[in-house]
Amino acid sequence: MLGIGILLGGFLGWLLTKSKFSGEKVKLEVELKSLTEKLLEKEKDIDKLTLETKELRTENISLMENCVHLETKLNEERRAYEEKLSLLNEAQMKLSDTFKALSAEALKTNNESFLELAKTTLEKYQEGAQHDLEMRKKAIDQIVAPLKESLEKVDTKIEQLEKARTAAYSSLHEQVKNMANQQALLHNETSNLVKALRTPNVRGRWGEIQLKRVVEIAGMLEYCDFYLQESVTTEDGTLRPDMIVRLPNNKNIVVDSKTPLMAYLEALEAKDEATKEAKLKEHAKQVRNHINQLAQKNYWAQFKPAPEFVVLFLPGESFFSAALEQDPSLIEYGSNEQVILATPTTLIALLRAVAYGWRQEQIAENAQVISELGATLYSRLITLVDHFNDLGKSLNRTVQSYNKAIGSFENRVLVSARRFKELGVSGEEEIKTLDIVERTPRDVFLGLDESEVG
Repeated sequence: MLGIGILLGGFLGWLLTKSKFSGEKVKLEVELKSLTEKLLEKEKDIDKLTLETKELRTENISLMENCVHLETKLNEERRAYEEKLSLLNEAQMKLSDTFKALSAEALKTNNESFLELAKTTLEKYQEGAQHDLEMRKKAIDQIVAPLKESLEKVDTKIEQLEKARTAAYSSLHEQVKNMANQQALLHNETSNLVKALRTPNVRGRWGEIQLKRVVEIAGMLEYCDFYLQESVTTEDGTLRPDMIVRLPNNKNIVVDSKTPLMAYLEALEAKDEATKEAKLKEHAKQVRNHINQLAQKNYWAQFKPAPEFVVLFLPGESFFSAALEQDPSLIEYGSNEQVILATPTTLIALLRAVAYGWRQEQIAENAQVISELGATLYSRLITLVDHFNDLGKSLNRTVQSYNKAIGSFENRVLVSARRFKELGVSGEEEIKTLDIVERTPRDVFLGLDESEVG
C-alpha cells in the first residue's frame, strides 16, 4: 500500500509540473510573437535609414560633379590666358620684325623708341598678369584642397552609416535567434538549479550571472555598469543596485536582482498542496515587500541623477508567473511605485529598446556632422566662384590694354610707316595688320544667393 501511495503521489506531481510548463510555453509563444512584431518595426526603421543613406550618397555625387566641373573651367580659363599671352608675344615679335625690315635710316630712331615703349608696356602688363595668375592659382589651390578633404569626410561618414546599418540589422536577427535558444535552455535548466539555489551565496551568484547574460544578449555591455556586492544593504540599511543602465541625455535606469526566492524554492519541494499554496503566497508577499524597499526615497537618493525608474529583475520566468498567480496586482502596484518587474525575456526587450535609442543618438550626431560639412563645403564653393570672377575681370583688363596698344600702333605708327612706301622706301614684306582680341571671360554663378547658405 505504501508503494502504491508513493507511485500515486509521483504521478500527481508529474501532472502538476506538466500543466505548469504548458502554461509557460503559451506565455513564451506570446512573447515571441510580440518580439517578432518589434523586429518588423525595426526592419522598417532600417529601410528608412537605407533611404536616407542613398539620398546622402546622391548629394555627395552631385557635389563631386560640381567640383570636377569647376576644375575643368579653371583649366579652360588657364589655357585661354596662355593663348592670349602667346598672342602678345607674337605681336611683339611681329612689331620687331616689321621695323627691322625698314631700311630707311630715318625710321631707325622711331623704330627703336616704339619697340622700347611697346616692350616696356607689354612687359608691364605681362608681369602683372603673370603675378595675378600665380596669386589666383595659389588661392584656388588653397580652396580646392579643403574642398577635397570635405568631400572625403562626407564619403567616410556615409560609409560608416552604411556599415552601422548593416551591423545593426544582422545583430538584431542574431539576438532574436539567441533569445529563443536561451529560453529553451532556461526551461531545461530550471529543475537542475533548484537544489543549488537553496544556498544563499549560490543563489545570489546565479542571479548576477543571469543578469549579465541578459545584458550580453541585448548587446548593452557598453552602456551598463555592474555593482556586484556580497552585502545587500549599506550602513543606513539602503539596498545597493546590481546594475545601472545609462540612457541618452544623461538619464539612467537602476536594476536590482536581489529578490527573495527562498519561499518559492520551498514551494517546489512541498509535500502537499496546502503547504505549496502557502509558500507561493509567501513568495508573492516577499516580492511585494521588495518592491516597497526599492520605492523608498532613501534608495533613490543615492543616485545622481535620479533614475527614470527601478527594474526589479526576477532571474527566471517561473518566479514571476508564480508571484503573479498569487497576487495579480503586482505589475500595477510596482508601476505606481516606479518599480518595473522584469524577467530575462522582458529585460532583454527593454535593453534592446535602449540600445536602439543609443544607435539613434549616434546617427543624429553623424547627421549633424554631415550637415556642418555640407555648410562648410558650400561656403568654400562661394569663395571659389568669387576667385574665378576676379580672375575673369583681370583677364578682361589685360585684353582691353592689349587692344588699346594695337589701336595706338595702327593710328599713330603704321600711318607714318605706310607713307615711306609712297616715297619709295619699303622692305621686302608688307607690314601685317594686328588683330584685336574680342573674347571676354564668362562670369561664374553658383545658382544660389549667399543668404541661402546654412
